[in-house]
Amino acid sequence: MKILLHICCANCAIYPLEVLRKRGEGVVGFFFNPNVHPYQEYQKRLESLRRYAEEAGLEMIYRNEYPLEDFLKHVSQDPERRCSYCYSLRLEATARVARERGFDQFSTTLLQSTHQNHSLIHETGDRMAREFGVPFYYEDFRSGWRRGVEVSKKMGLYRQQYCGCIYSEKERYLKSKK
Repeated sequence: MKILLHICCANCAIYPLEVLRKRGEGVVGFFFNPNVHPYQEYQKRLESLRRYAEEAGLEMIYRNEYPLEDFLKHVSQDPERRCSYCYSLRLEATARVARERGFDQFSTTLLQSTHQNHSLIHETGDRMAREFGVPFYYEDFRSGWRRGVEVSKKMGLYRQQYCGCIYSEKERYLKSKK
């Protein structure tokens, strides 16, 4: 199988990539994360992933765009639904590239995070699979979260402190003040 793996950051890619490669899957990474704020954070995540991909020998497709204004326009009126929009935006882009380039399946490293809504990701992935005609590969990679942390620390990779959007940044740092 040839899987296009949406990658939110290097840290979250470590365990899913190990698992998929052990099974003999052909994996190509895809970076598209217009939700990340501020731009310096976006750059840190991108550069960390470039470094990890090179060291891991992971072929990558980079959609290096930063349409933050579009993201904010879609979520600013209803911030509680931002994750739904964010998952849809990124998984739609991944499914589209998977179809255009002949991949057998697509997936996302968001499935490695203990902070993400797995049922919503799964539902969104299945919806995009129906729309684009490429199956969504779902696997709960959360059991490898600690492995990703250990390897990323050992490699000296940048480790972000929040999901990525301006709202998650606010929630993360307001919680730490309390």
